[in-house]
Amino acid sequence: MSSMKTTTATVASGKPKRMVKRVQKSKLKRVVVALGGNAAYPPTITGTADEQLALMREVCGHFVDIIKAGWQLVLTHGNGPVVGNILYRMAKTADELPPMPMDVCVAHSQGGMGYMLQQSFANVLHDHGMNAVVSCVITEVQVDANDPAFHNPTKPVGKFFSETDAKKLAKSSGWFFAEDSGRGWRRMVASPKPKKILDLPTIDALLEAGVIPIACGGGGVPVVVTPEGHLKGVAAVIDKDLTSAMLAAHLHADALIMLTGVEKVALDFNKPTQRWLEHMTLAEARQYAKDGQFPAGSMGPKIESAITFLEESPEANGNGVVIITSLEKAFEALMGRAGTHITAGPKTQ
Repeated sequence: MSSMKTTTATVASGKPKRMVKRVQKSKLKRVVVALGGNAAYPPTITGTADEQLALMREVCGHFVDIIKAGWQLVLTHGNGPVVGNILYRMAKTADELPPMPMDVCVAHSQGGMGYMLQQSFANVLHDHGMNAVVSCVITEVQVDANDPAFHNPTKPVGKFFSETDAKKLAKSSGWFFAEDSGRGWRRMVASPKPKKILDLPTIDALLEAGVIPIACGGGGVPVVVTPEGHLKGVAAVIDKDLTSAMLAAHLHADALIMLTGVEKVALDFNKPTQRWLEHMTLAEARQYAKDGQFPAGSMGPKIESAITFLEESPEANGNGVVIITSLEKAFEALMGRAGTHITAGPKTQ
Protein backbone atom coordinates (compact mmCIF):
# COMPACT_ATOMS: atom_id res chain seq x y z
CA MET A 1 0.00 0.00 0.00
CA SER A 2 1.04 3.65 0.05
CA SER A 3 2.91 5.50 2.76
CA MET A 4 3.02 9.18 3.66
CA LYS A 5 5.42 11.34 5.65
CA THR A 6 4.92 14.84 7.03
CA THR A 7 7.44 17.45 8.12
CA THR A 8 7.21 20.90 9.66
CA ALA A 9 8.90 23.94 8.14
CA THR A 10 9.02 27.61 9.14
CA VAL A 11 7.92 30.22 6.61
CA ALA A 12 9.07 33.80 6.35
CA SER A 13 6.34 35.01 8.69
CA GLY A 14 7.75 32.82 11.43
CA LYS A 15 4.63 30.68 11.59
CA PRO A 16 5.02 26.89 11.36
CA LYS A 17 3.70 25.42 8.16
CA ARG A 18 2.79 21.78 7.78
CA MET A 19 4.35 20.25 4.67
CA VAL A 20 2.92 17.05 3.18
CA LYS A 21 5.02 14.96 0.84
CA ARG A 22 3.42 13.37 -2.18
CA VAL A 23 2.06 9.92 -1.41
CA GLN A 24 4.34 7.08 -2.48
CA LYS A 25 3.25 4.68 -5.18
CA SER A 26 0.91 1.91 -4.02
CA LYS A 27 1.70 -1.71 -4.83
CA LEU A 28 -1.81 -2.01 -6.25
CA LYS A 29 -2.76 -0.49 -9.57
CA ARG A 30 -4.62 2.71 -8.84
CA VAL A 31 -7.42 4.37 -10.81
CA VAL A 32 -9.25 7.65 -10.26
CA VAL A 33 -12.76 7.60 -11.74
CA ALA A 34 -14.45 10.97 -12.34
CA LEU A 35 -18.23 10.57 -12.43
CA GLY A 36 -20.36 13.25 -14.09
CA GLY A 37 -23.04 14.99 -12.04
CA ASN A 38 -25.75 14.06 -14.55
CA ALA A 39 -25.07 10.34 -14.05
CA ALA A 40 -26.56 10.48 -10.57
CA TYR A 41 -28.97 13.34 -11.23
CA PRO A 42 -30.09 13.34 -14.89
CA PRO A 43 -32.60 15.97 -16.09
CA THR A 44 -35.20 13.21 -16.58
CA ILE A 45 -35.84 12.66 -12.85
CA THR A 46 -37.93 14.70 -10.43
CA GLY A 47 -35.09 14.69 -7.90
CA THR A 48 -36.35 12.61 -4.98
CA ALA A 49 -33.83 10.90 -2.71
CA ASP A 50 -35.21 7.49 -3.67
CA GLU A 51 -34.61 8.22 -7.36
CA GLN A 52 -31.05 9.36 -6.70
CA LEU A 53 -30.24 6.38 -4.50
CA ALA A 54 -31.54 3.95 -7.11
CA LEU A 55 -29.46 5.64 -9.81
CA MET A 56 -26.35 5.70 -7.63
CA ARG A 57 -26.73 2.03 -6.84
CA GLU A 58 -26.83 1.32 -10.57
CA VAL A 59 -23.82 3.60 -11.14
CA CYS A 60 -21.73 1.92 -8.44
CA GLY A 61 -22.51 -1.50 -9.88
CA HIS A 62 -20.29 -0.61 -12.84
CA PHE A 63 -17.26 -0.26 -10.55
CA VAL A 64 -17.40 -3.69 -8.91
CA ASP A 65 -15.47 -5.45 -11.68
CA ILE A 66 -12.75 -2.80 -11.45
CA ILE A 67 -12.18 -3.64 -7.78
CA LYS A 68 -12.43 -7.37 -8.41
CA ALA A 69 -9.72 -7.00 -11.05
CA GLY A 70 -7.35 -5.76 -8.34
CA TRP A 71 -7.51 -2.02 -8.83
CA GLN A 72 -7.45 0.48 -5.97
CA LEU A 73 -10.26 2.92 -6.77
CA VAL A 74 -10.78 6.57 -5.89
CA LEU A 75 -14.11 8.11 -6.90
CA THR A 76 -14.76 11.77 -7.69
CA HIS A 77 -18.03 13.26 -8.92
CA GLY A 78 -19.65 16.32 -10.41
CA ASN A 79 -22.43 18.27 -8.73
CA GLY A 80 -23.74 20.76 -11.30
CA PRO A 81 -27.42 19.75 -11.25
CA VAL A 82 -27.51 19.31 -7.47
CA VAL A 83 -25.71 22.47 -6.37
CA GLY A 84 -27.78 24.47 -8.85
CA ASN A 85 -30.97 23.12 -7.31
CA ILE A 86 -29.72 23.92 -3.81
CA LEU A 87 -29.03 27.51 -4.87
CA TYR A 88 -32.43 27.75 -6.56
CA ARG A 89 -34.19 26.39 -3.49
CA MET A 90 -32.44 28.97 -1.30
CA ALA A 91 -33.40 31.78 -3.68
CA LYS A 92 -37.05 30.67 -3.42
CA THR A 93 -36.99 30.72 0.40
CA ALA A 94 -34.76 33.78 0.89
CA ASP A 95 -37.64 35.78 2.39
CA GLU A 96 -38.06 33.23 5.18
CA LEU A 97 -34.57 31.80 5.73
CA PRO A 98 -31.15 33.39 5.18
CA PRO A 99 -29.59 31.83 2.06
CA MET A 100 -26.18 30.20 2.38
CA PRO A 101 -23.26 31.36 0.19
CA MET A 102 -22.26 29.27 -2.82
CA ASP A 103 -19.25 27.62 -1.18
CA VAL A 104 -21.48 26.29 1.59
CA CYS A 105 -23.93 25.06 -1.05
CA VAL A 106 -21.09 23.20 -2.79
CA ALA A 107 -20.24 21.61 0.57
CA HIS A 108 -23.93 20.67 1.01
CA SER A 109 -23.90 18.97 -2.38
CA GLN A 110 -20.64 17.17 -1.54
CA GLY A 111 -22.06 15.88 1.71
CA GLY A 112 -25.45 14.84 0.32
CA MET A 113 -24.17 13.21 -2.87
CA GLY A 114 -21.18 11.74 -1.05
CA TYR A 115 -23.42 10.17 1.58
CA MET A 116 -25.70 8.61 -1.04
CA LEU A 117 -22.78 7.35 -3.13
CA GLN A 118 -21.05 6.03 -0.01
CA GLN A 119 -24.13 4.12 1.13
CA SER A 120 -25.03 2.88 -2.36
CA PHE A 121 -21.50 1.67 -3.10
CA ALA A 122 -21.20 -0.07 0.27
CA ASN A 123 -24.51 -1.87 -0.33
CA VAL A 124 -23.47 -2.96 -3.83
CA LEU A 125 -20.14 -4.27 -2.55
CA HIS A 126 -21.92 -6.12 0.27
CA ASP A 127 -24.21 -7.81 -2.23
CA HIS A 128 -21.11 -9.03 -4.08
CA GLY A 129 -19.59 -10.43 -0.90
CA MET A 130 -17.06 -7.60 -0.62
CA ASN A 131 -16.81 -5.81 2.72
CA ALA A 132 -14.70 -2.83 1.66
CA VAL A 133 -15.27 0.44 3.51
CA VAL A 134 -16.32 3.50 1.48
CA SER A 135 -15.87 6.99 2.91
CA CYS A 136 -16.71 10.49 1.68
CA VAL A 137 -14.27 13.38 2.23
CA ILE A 138 -15.63 16.93 2.24
CA THR A 139 -12.77 18.36 0.20
CA GLU A 140 -11.59 21.97 0.10
CA VAL A 141 -9.69 23.07 -3.01
CA GLN A 142 -7.68 26.28 -3.15
CA VAL A 143 -8.19 28.65 -6.08
CA ASP A 144 -6.63 31.99 -7.00
CA ALA A 145 -8.68 34.97 -5.85
CA ASN A 146 -7.50 36.80 -8.98
CA ASP A 147 -8.48 34.05 -11.41
CA PRO A 148 -10.07 35.75 -14.46
CA ALA A 149 -12.90 33.19 -14.32
CA PHE A 150 -14.51 35.27 -11.57
CA HIS A 151 -15.21 37.93 -14.21
CA ASN A 152 -16.46 35.46 -16.84
CA PRO A 153 -18.93 32.89 -15.45
CA THR A 154 -19.03 29.83 -17.74
CA LYS A 155 -20.00 26.86 -15.53
CA PRO A 156 -23.66 25.80 -15.92
CA VAL A 157 -25.42 24.69 -12.74
CA GLY A 158 -28.93 23.67 -11.85
CA LYS A 159 -32.10 23.14 -13.85
CA PHE A 160 -32.96 24.25 -17.37
CA PHE A 161 -35.27 27.23 -17.94
CA SER A 162 -37.01 28.73 -20.93
CA GLU A 163 -35.48 31.97 -22.15
CA THR A 164 -38.42 33.93 -20.76
CA ASP A 165 -38.19 32.36 -17.28
CA ALA A 166 -34.40 32.71 -17.24
CA LYS A 167 -34.59 36.44 -17.98
CA LYS A 168 -37.25 36.90 -15.32
CA LEU A 169 -35.17 35.05 -12.71
CA ALA A 170 -32.02 36.93 -13.74
CA LYS A 171 -33.80 40.22 -13.14
CA SER A 172 -35.09 39.22 -9.70
CA SER A 173 -31.94 37.43 -8.47
CA GLY A 174 -29.04 39.13 -10.23
CA TRP A 175 -27.85 35.75 -11.54
CA PHE A 176 -26.28 35.34 -14.96
CA PHE A 177 -27.92 32.92 -17.42
CA ALA A 178 -26.86 31.54 -20.79
CA GLU A 179 -28.18 29.05 -23.31
CA ASP A 180 -26.67 25.59 -22.76
CA SER A 181 -26.04 23.43 -25.85
CA GLY A 182 -29.54 23.83 -27.27
CA ARG A 183 -31.16 22.29 -24.20
CA GLY A 184 -32.39 25.45 -22.50
CA TRP A 185 -31.08 28.28 -20.32
CA ARG A 186 -29.08 27.64 -17.15
CA ARG A 187 -27.43 29.72 -14.48
CA MET A 188 -23.71 30.27 -15.12
CA VAL A 189 -21.20 30.65 -12.29
CA ALA A 190 -17.46 31.27 -12.10
CA SER A 191 -15.20 28.24 -12.58
CA PRO A 192 -11.64 29.07 -11.47
CA LYS A 193 -8.76 26.61 -11.96
CA PRO A 194 -7.86 24.41 -8.98
CA LYS A 195 -4.47 25.21 -7.45
CA LYS A 196 -4.20 22.83 -4.51
CA ILE A 197 -6.29 20.05 -2.93
CA LEU A 198 -6.15 20.82 0.78
CA ASP A 199 -7.41 17.46 2.06
CA LEU A 200 -4.81 15.25 0.39
CA PRO A 201 -3.46 13.93 3.74
CA THR A 202 -6.95 12.61 4.59
CA ILE A 203 -7.33 10.93 1.19
CA ASP A 204 -3.85 9.43 1.51
CA ALA A 205 -4.66 8.08 4.97
CA LEU A 206 -7.90 6.46 3.76
CA LEU A 207 -6.07 4.72 0.93
CA GLU A 208 -3.38 3.58 3.36
CA ALA A 209 -6.15 2.01 5.47
CA GLY A 210 -7.67 0.21 2.47
CA VAL A 211 -10.73 2.48 2.32
CA ILE A 212 -12.36 3.51 -0.97
CA PRO A 213 -12.44 7.36 -0.88
CA ILE A 214 -15.09 9.53 -2.48
CA ALA A 215 -13.39 12.91 -2.75
CA CYS A 216 -13.29 16.27 -4.54
CA GLY A 217 -17.07 16.24 -5.11
CA GLY A 218 -18.12 18.95 -7.54
CA GLY A 219 -14.45 19.81 -8.06
CA GLY A 220 -14.07 20.62 -4.37
CA VAL A 221 -15.31 23.44 -2.14
CA PRO A 222 -13.56 26.54 -3.59
CA VAL A 223 -11.51 28.51 -1.07
CA VAL A 224 -8.85 31.19 -1.19
CA VAL A 225 -6.09 31.97 1.30
CA THR A 226 -6.36 35.40 2.94
CA PRO A 227 -3.32 37.63 3.67
CA GLU A 228 -3.58 36.36 7.26
CA GLY A 229 -3.20 32.77 6.07
CA HIS A 230 -6.84 31.87 6.73
CA LEU A 231 -9.11 29.95 4.37
CA LYS A 232 -12.20 31.68 2.99
CA GLY A 233 -14.88 30.24 0.71
CA VAL A 234 -15.68 31.94 -2.59
CA ALA A 235 -18.64 31.90 -4.98
CA ALA A 236 -17.61 29.41 -7.65
CA VAL A 237 -17.82 25.81 -8.86
CA ILE A 238 -14.53 24.17 -9.88
CA ASP A 239 -14.44 21.81 -12.86
CA LYS A 240 -14.38 18.32 -11.36
CA ASP A 241 -12.28 16.84 -14.17
CA LEU A 242 -9.47 19.37 -13.61
CA THR A 243 -9.46 18.61 -9.88
CA SER A 244 -9.61 14.88 -10.60
CA ALA A 245 -6.53 15.17 -12.83
CA MET A 246 -4.66 16.98 -10.06
CA LEU A 247 -5.71 14.29 -7.57
CA ALA A 248 -4.73 11.45 -9.91
CA ALA A 249 -1.28 12.98 -10.47
CA HIS A 250 -0.69 13.32 -6.72
CA LEU A 251 -1.75 9.72 -6.10
CA HIS A 252 0.53 8.39 -8.86
CA ALA A 253 -2.57 6.84 -10.42
CA ASP A 254 -1.98 4.39 -13.24
CA ALA A 255 -5.21 5.51 -14.89
CA LEU A 256 -7.63 8.43 -14.84
CA ILE A 257 -11.09 7.63 -16.20
CA MET A 258 -13.40 10.52 -17.04
CA LEU A 259 -16.94 9.34 -17.67
CA THR A 260 -19.21 11.12 -20.12
CA GLY A 261 -22.27 10.49 -22.29
CA VAL A 262 -20.40 8.89 -25.22
CA GLU A 263 -18.16 5.85 -25.44
CA LYS A 264 -15.35 7.63 -27.29
CA VAL A 265 -14.06 11.08 -28.16
CA ALA A 266 -14.82 12.26 -31.70
CA LEU A 267 -13.19 14.66 -34.09
CA ASP A 268 -15.58 16.89 -36.05
CA PHE A 269 -18.32 15.93 -33.61
CA ASN A 270 -21.84 15.97 -35.12
CA LYS A 271 -20.46 16.80 -38.58
CA PRO A 272 -20.57 14.61 -41.71
CA THR A 273 -16.81 14.08 -41.26
CA GLN A 274 -17.16 12.89 -37.63
CA ARG A 275 -14.76 10.11 -36.67
CA TRP A 276 -14.28 8.32 -33.35
CA LEU A 277 -10.85 8.05 -31.74
CA GLU A 278 -9.54 4.98 -29.98
CA HIS A 279 -6.20 6.57 -29.07
CA MET A 280 -4.48 9.94 -28.86
CA THR A 281 -0.97 10.87 -27.84
CA LEU A 282 -0.39 13.87 -25.60
CA ALA A 283 0.97 15.80 -28.58
CA GLU A 284 -2.10 14.95 -30.66
CA ALA A 285 -4.44 15.98 -27.85
CA ARG A 286 -2.69 19.35 -27.62
CA GLN A 287 -2.92 19.87 -31.38
CA TYR A 288 -6.58 18.85 -31.65
CA ALA A 289 -7.42 21.21 -28.77
CA LYS A 290 -5.50 24.01 -30.49
CA ASP A 291 -7.48 23.31 -33.67
CA GLY A 292 -10.75 23.89 -31.79
CA GLN A 293 -11.92 20.27 -31.89
CA PHE A 294 -13.02 20.26 -28.25
CA PRO A 295 -15.40 23.12 -27.27
CA ALA A 296 -15.23 24.55 -23.78
CA GLY A 297 -18.84 23.58 -23.09
CA SER A 298 -18.42 19.88 -23.87
CA MET A 299 -15.21 17.85 -24.30
CA GLY A 300 -12.80 20.75 -23.77
CA PRO A 301 -12.34 20.47 -19.97
CA LYS A 302 -11.81 16.70 -20.21
CA ILE A 303 -9.04 17.06 -22.80
CA GLU A 304 -7.48 19.86 -20.75
CA SER A 305 -7.62 17.59 -17.70
CA ALA A 306 -6.06 14.70 -19.65
CA ILE A 307 -3.19 16.96 -20.69
CA THR A 308 -2.72 18.13 -17.09
CA PHE A 309 -2.52 14.57 -15.77
CA LEU A 310 -0.12 13.39 -18.46
CA GLU A 311 2.13 16.40 -17.91
CA GLU A 312 2.17 16.17 -14.10
CA SER A 313 1.95 12.47 -13.24
CA PRO A 314 5.15 10.45 -12.75
CA GLU A 315 3.25 7.50 -14.25
CA ALA A 316 2.54 9.29 -17.52
CA ASN A 317 5.93 8.50 -19.05
CA GLY A 318 5.44 4.83 -18.22
CA ASN A 319 2.07 3.13 -18.55
CA GLY A 320 -0.10 5.97 -17.25
CA VAL A 321 -3.26 6.52 -19.28
CA VAL A 322 -6.28 8.79 -19.42
CA ILE A 323 -9.49 7.13 -20.58
CA ILE A 324 -12.62 9.00 -21.70
CA THR A 325 -15.66 6.76 -22.05
CA SER A 326 -19.23 6.14 -20.89
CA LEU A 327 -20.24 4.76 -17.51
CA GLU A 328 -21.43 1.49 -19.05
CA LYS A 329 -18.03 0.94 -20.69
CA ALA A 330 -15.84 1.91 -17.70
CA PHE A 331 -14.47 -1.56 -16.94
CA GLU A 332 -14.15 -2.56 -20.59
CA ALA A 333 -12.26 0.66 -21.27
CA LEU A 334 -9.90 0.07 -18.35
CA MET A 335 -9.18 -3.36 -19.84
CA GLY A 336 -8.34 -1.67 -23.16
CA ARG A 337 -11.45 -2.80 -25.01
CA ALA A 338 -13.42 0.46 -25.24
CA GLY A 339 -13.16 4.22 -24.87
CA THR A 340 -10.59 6.74 -26.04
CA HIS A 341 -7.15 6.20 -24.52
CA ILE A 342 -4.75 9.13 -24.22
CA THR A 343 -1.10 8.45 -23.40
CA ALA A 344 2.12 10.44 -23.30
CA GLY A 345 3.52 8.57 -26.29
CA PRO A 346 2.45 6.08 -28.95
CA LYS A 347 0.11 3.28 -27.94
CA THR A 348 1.94 0.20 -26.70
CA GLN A 349 0.83 -3.23 -27.88
